[in-house]
Amino acid sequence: MYSAILIAGPTASGKSALALRLAERFGGAIINADSMQVYRDLRILTARPNDEEEVRVPHLLFGMVDGAANFSVGQYLVAAGGALARARRENRLPIFAGGTGLYFKALLNGLSDIPAVPAKVRAELREENAGLAPPQLHAKLTGLDPVTAAQLRPSDPQRILRALEVFAATGRSLASFQGTRKKPLLNASECLCLFIAPPRALLHAAIDRRFDEMLSAGALKEVEALHQRKLDPALPVMRAHGVPHLIAYAEDRVSLEEAARLGKRDTRAYVKRQFTFARHQLPEFSWIAPEKLTRQTSAQVPPNL
Repeated sequence: MYSAILIAGPTASGKSALALRLAERFGGAIINADSMQVYRDLRILTARPNDEEEVRVPHLLFGMVDGAANFSVGQYLVAAGGALARARRENRLPIFAGGTGLYFKALLNGLSDIPAVPAKVRAELREENAGLAPPQLHAKLTGLDPVTAAQLRPSDPQRILRALEVFAATGRSLASFQGTRKKPLLNASECLCLFIAPPRALLHAAIDRRFDEMLSAGALKEVEALHQRKLDPALPVMRAHGVPHLIAYAEDRVSLEEAARLGKRDTRAYVKRQFTFARHQLPEFSWIAPEKLTRQTSAQVPPNL
């Protein structure tokens, strides 16, 4: 008997559809494990479940965070703990589904026991560094905390800012806290962990098709509304796939065709990183081809769940 099902995989691989089928069949609750689908500002562009799907089974942790927030992995774990407890109280099978490998790793392995950064420190640091490009932030971190800087990509402003915040609050390298971990929410040996791995060519075609469909469904209006909020460009929601390029279109800096091309390109690049992360960081997951999803997964889930 599994205590939970975890469905990971690259963007556009069919995770949400599988989670919905399993939740309906086994009385489950779907718990979001995607770092972009937590934000309420971008329902269409992040392919969040629609109203009809959310009525069919409980959907937890979707669209719960304002785009102005920088929602951390630690905050996600707290929210996931609450969602997990709710599913169990309601005697529902918890089904975590999403494309954020770091969320799944945290669920199964816990997080490093890093002290909380005071809100005042975080606000002051972000104000001080507003407008700096990611490579500039990385150079600043290198001067303060070269060990952590060496572990981060210069193009990853959120993790760089996180490291700067920890250093500002504690005077210590973020890397120095990574040896001790809090107890994880889930035990991998008690969970069914699946990584959906479609052939790359089929996946790329699905990404292109879905991006066009999202544009037809109103993704551009969604991004324009987000743009009107004038949020910090370094915030996660402002870096969702397609957002920077659709904003460029809204400002007449590129054509819509070019914005779509770049959005699709970025999504394909992200998919490559999702595969790499899963290969090296998620050993608990069994890789499965899409055509085997329903048959194989249903066979592994006890009928009484």
